[in-house]
Amino acid sequence: MKIFADYHTHTVYSHGKGTIEDNVKRAIEIGLEEIAITDHGPAHVFYGLRKGDFKKMREEIDKINEKYPQIKVLMGVEANLISLEGDIDVPDELMKYLDILLMGYHEGVMPKDFRSALQLFGKNMASKYFISLREEMREKNTQAMINAIKKYKIDIITHPGAKIDIDTQKLAKAAKEKGTALEINSSHGYMTVEYVKIAKKERCKFVINSDAHTPHKVGDFERGIEIAKEAGLTEEDIINAKG
Repeated sequence: MKIFADYHTHTVYSHGKGTIEDNVKRAIEIGLEEIAITDHGPAHVFYGLRKGDFKKMREEIDKINEKYPQIKVLMGVEANLISLEGDIDVPDELMKYLDILLMGYHEGVMPKDFRSALQLFGKNMASKYFISLREEMREKNTQAMINAIKKYKIDIITHPGAKIDIDTQKLAKAAKEKGTALEINSSHGYMTVEYVKIAKKERCKFVINSDAHTPHKVGDFERGIEIAKEAGLTEEDIINAKG
């Protein structure tokens, strides 16, 4: 199995250690055909992009695509889920800069409103300590992600199950219907083998990404490939794989 693209990488614009060009050079060095630059969405308190960064990054990526024609560089963002209704932190006016849209759940994020702060973030935190909340939050988390992929054209859900509990089967079914890929994240190890096997039954698509926060981690797919193979996936199941 050969992975020809890394659709989840970070740079100094958010939580990464290298520049966009550093990531691209590494991708070329290891023979990738495509790479996406997907820094954290603006609601992330510590690492989020500033809204003015979108235009700046778009211009930088356009120049890099001209400089390195041997690889396709995509402008993306790892948007944050900010409400139970499925809202994300990328306003409509910024979508025009993007080639690819990723979305995941992260802590340290400004919620949409007070209700979201309590229901989505507060209760998820509390569910780590109170068993009685876990089933409720599993259902709410799953529905929030489903709401998001119905509301926006989300290409990839990042590391589903890593930060919050979800119903993998329900999410996979919705992802199949909307054409959204579920990520096997080589850094987090999510989706797990068990989650992938459940999702595969719904015939959804997967993607293996590095979630690189340093240039040398770009294209590090080893853990993700192991998970995919153990779960019985083939190249046909994975949008960035070929034989």
